[in-house]
Amino acid sequence: MSDHDSPDEGTPGRRETADERADRNWNDLLQEFRVLQTGVQILAGFLLTLPFQSAFGDLDSTQRGLYLALVLLAFLTTTLLILPIAVHRRLFRMQRKDQLVRVGHIVARCVLVAVSLLIVGLASFVVDVVVGRPAAAMVALCMAVAVITATLVVPALAERRVSSH
Repeated sequence: MSDHDSPDEGTPGRRETADERADRNWNDLLQEFRVLQTGVQILAGFLLTLPFQSAFGDLDSTQRGLYLALVLLAFLTTTLLILPIAVHRRLFRMQRKDQLVRVGHIVARCVLVAVSLLIVGLASFVVDVVVGRPAAAMVALCMAVAVITATLVVPALAERRVSSH
């Protein structure tokens, strides 16, 4: 048996080949991308309807700037979400699923950052328009703390807990 086909001894409780592990990891990434894609599509769709509302003309230059930044960030995030599919198409049948998983992992981290910025920005934009800038600043800070907690703190605590057992 070659190294490529040997069971994965590095993952406790699993006896799988490197190919099986790569397939499982790729499928896990695809599920994560599906969830992210749906959320980004909903946020982008919401953003794209705003210019067609009568109150859009009442936005000040700061609000318009933030709006445009959020639309571009939504488009960038959508583009990042199609990147793993483009790489998959390029590497298809080349026996390079391990490389695909590495690229997918990096892209997933970038998408999480972009979605986090989108969430914070969108929350502050809406509050700015509805209530005002001071409240928007407070909401942006609170949302940033919530997003950092959800994407960095809780996963780090979970990793520490798993590592200690």
